[in-house]
Amino acid sequence: MDTLKCLTAAATVLSLLGCGTQAKDAAQIEKEVLLERSESWDGTPYTAYPSGPPQLTLIRLKIPARTQLPWHTHPMPNAAYIVSGELTVETRANGASRTLRQGQTLAEMVGTEHRGITGNIPVELLVFYAGTPGMPLSEQR
Repeated sequence: MDTLKCLTAAATVLSLLGCGTQAKDAAQIEKEVLLERSESWDGTPYTAYPSGPPQLTLIRLKIPARTQLPWHTHPMPNAAYIVSGELTVETRANGASRTLRQGQTLAEMVGTEHRGITGNIPVELLVFYAGTPGMPLSEQR
């Protein structure tokens, strides 16, 4: 009986110690919404996700300094996070543009021709796509 009491007491102490550790770790967790949009960066509303089974894709894109990407479109909603560098995005139709720097986000355009242009330093982006299996991430024009 004494052994059972000792084991019960030890289990109780260990579980209490674990609770203190979890509470300490939970106090250090931080959450920051980096992007929450229902429209692309130029104000065009997103109308729908592609039909079919969902497939999420996350890519790391490294673009050299002084580079102009080709004009292209995206068939699905996607979002970019600028890890480093500076990127200017512009539309083909009206020349609207926006410059993004490290730590900023971009709600990409769907179905609208646009391109990215880097400055004097390379750019690194993380781009998240919400598409379907077999769907291209972008289409050059």
